Amino acid sequence: MNTQRLLLAAFAALLVGCQTADQSVQSAKVAPKPAPAQYFFYVGTAGNKAQGVLRCTLDGKTGKISAPVVVAEAKSASYLALSPDAKFLYATAEAAEGAVAAYAVEGEKLRLLNTEASKGKGPTHLAVDAARKNLIVVNYGSGSTTALPIKEDGSFAPATSSVQHVGSGPNTGRQAGPHAHGVYFHPKNGRAYVADLGTDDIFIYKFDAAKGLLTPNKPKSGRVAAGEGPRHLAFHPNGKFAYVNTEMGLNVVAFAVERDGGLKQLQSLPTLPAGADAKGASTAEIFVRPDGKTLYVSNRGHDSIAVYAIAQDGKLTLLQHVLGTPAQPRGFGLSADGRWLVCAGQKSGTLNAYRVGRDGKLTDTKQSVAAPAAAAILFVP
Repeated sequence: MNTQRLLLAAFAALLVGCQTADQSVQSAKVAPKPAPAQYFFYVGTAGNKAQGVLRCTLDGKTGKISAPVVVAEAKSASYLALSPDAKFLYATAEAAEGAVAAYAVEGEKLRLLNTEASKGKGPTHLAVDAARKNLIVVNYGSGSTTALPIKEDGSFAPATSSVQHVGSGPNTGRQAGPHAHGVYFHPKNGRAYVADLGTDDIFIYKFDAAKGLLTPNKPKSGRVAAGEGPRHLAFHPNGKFAYVNTEMGLNVVAFAVERDGGLKQLQSLPTLPAGADAKGASTAEIFVRPDGKTLYVSNRGHDSIAVYAIAQDGKLTLLQHVLGTPAQPRGFGLSADGRWLVCAGQKSGTLNAYRVGRDGKLTDTKQSVAAPAAAAILFVP
């Protein structure tokens, strides 16, 4: 009998030990990672005061931003993209017909590898595929989309594919012809999506990464309401939803991404508060927080950031309007862990740091630094 009792006690102790260990493992799984002491990010610049590509640090506790350092002198480096391994940086560049530039990341410096023609006028946005085999750039001036292969050393080969957009919109001052404004790779289906302000389309392309070939999808595009002018796009991490900010319409439009790559509109919400004066206002940047729970859109002119909660069905609910953001908030970026947002003021010439709460809402840290001509923010993962 004593032996049975001893065995039962030992078994109970073992069971409790296993449960405790399992609880510890579960706790470890849900425990948030500690914030880094410092974050690093690059700044793209454009305009008369632009110096090139800048680099900054952000204090992980206070949000204090270091004075920007020029790491690559360049003209019209208004938008930037990093390779997935962060070893190479790519930027729009100035040339007679438009160009893109490739840089090797060497510590705190960038080394120019080469530049290559973008096959269009006014390159404004670019994206690198997940395998770092290609870069796609869109040309605002000519309304076209171009693919360029990326060599093993990170430099560009000449373009392998270029597509001229066709169409116009009802706003004759802004939409007399196509104006490709943003390009994005879908996180799951391999397609490239291009927001065209001039035609009110989000053009969809099948992309053959091995050949660097762009082919129009069927359906060829998703659309926003006539005259709204889609500017940028952000995919939900799960790939099921896409969100587009309209520059002239001052809306954020939610789409479901269908099996054939098409976009089905779910919802359209204003980015300004009810009753706000829309004169001189336009949206600029849009991002989804990495956890997929919150969406952010900047409003120039109104000088605000609209914050939305994302439901499981992809629909949005307004959480917050952050007022008094840097004058004409053009570009902003989110840290990879979703804890920080840095916003660039087109008119104020500053970078401002915002802490992101667990609920996705923003708190102004009152930390800012001068950065004339700042246009885009790109955090290093």
